[in-house]
Amino acid sequence: MLRSHHVYLSPVLEKDLPTLFQWINQRDLVVMGAPYKPVSESEHQEWFQAIQKRKDAFLFGVRLVESDDLIGTCQLHGIHWIHRTAELQIRIGDPESRGKGYGTEATRLLVEFGFRDLGLRRITLHVVKGNAAALRVYEKVGFVQEGVLRQAAYLDGNTVDLILMGLLREEYRES
Repeated sequence: MLRSHHVYLSPVLEKDLPTLFQWINQRDLVVMGAPYKPVSESEHQEWFQAIQKRKDAFLFGVRLVESDDLIGTCQLHGIHWIHRTAELQIRIGDPESRGKGYGTEATRLLVEFGFRDLGLRRITLHVVKGNAAALRVYEKVGFVQEGVLRQAAYLDGNTVDLILMGLLREEYRES
């Protein structure tokens, strides 16, 4: 099990789908990182079935050690097995669990999984330029800004810059 002091990562289960369905349809949460589009229950079910079959993605639920409550999800996706690279995404869906360091702990666990268990050598991510909380989390874990993709996303009626961040295995071991 991937576990830290306050959170652990576990498989996403069928029983988690109602909570995930609420989060994906929560406009203010979604527009922090993606265009908002309401998702139907059948589309959500199709997504869950499809991600379980993917060979280039690992999806985890972020749960509190103390209560086993699901507070978010994180994943490594777009895994390129030859180049040993992947992209990281995380979402703390439970509003009461934000700002408490759980995202940082979960990100560290996911990075450790990627480097140690999957043998990755590089993990990247994209973050909206104005998302200061996410930038702090990623910098704490050791990610460095590699560039800015100007006007790369259209979110909430505006074009926004995306910051490309990366972390190499040897940098993570040094941090």
